Amino acid sequence: MASQGTDNGEAVVHHGCDLRLSSLRTFFRWSCPLLVAPLLLLPIVLLPTSALAAPATDADMTLYSRLASINVCIARAGGVEFDKAVAIAGETIAQVLMGQHGGVIQQVGAKPLSIDELRKGSTNSAVIGAVEICPKEVPADVVKKVQDVIKQQSGGKAPGAAPAPAK
Repeated sequence: MASQGTDNGEAVVHHGCDLRLSSLRTFFRWSCPLLVAPLLLLPIVLLPTSALAAPATDADMTLYSRLASINVCIARAGGVEFDKAVAIAGETIAQVLMGQHGGVIQQVGAKPLSIDELRKGSTNSAVIGAVEICPKEVPADVVKKVQDVIKQQSGGKAPGAAPAPAK
């Protein structure tokens, strides 16, 4: 006989094991709060703690910029307008920087940046990266502006140009 119950439903014999429903009730009464407590604490643990957050490192910024650039390229290939694709990618990175690093970027300094400052920088990084990764998905006038700025910042040389040989 595999299973047997009593008339009042208090004892169940299952494969030779006597289970009392009252003991199961007691077990669940005490164990449920213990099982639920970690779930209630999870949102608190996942909240960003800007006071304890480490500044975004050069490696973090390179990763975030690359992700934003790739998102712009993917969105553009999917038919999303350029300005909208850049805005979404920039906002995503700005929110990550604010949430994970308290708005502090190691390259910039110890002072947290505002969300607007983070948006501007993230958007610029996304555009520059998209010009590098998928120039055909970027409007021609934007590509030219980015190339002009890079050329100007590199002292009038084209990006990647070799220095003039010494005589």
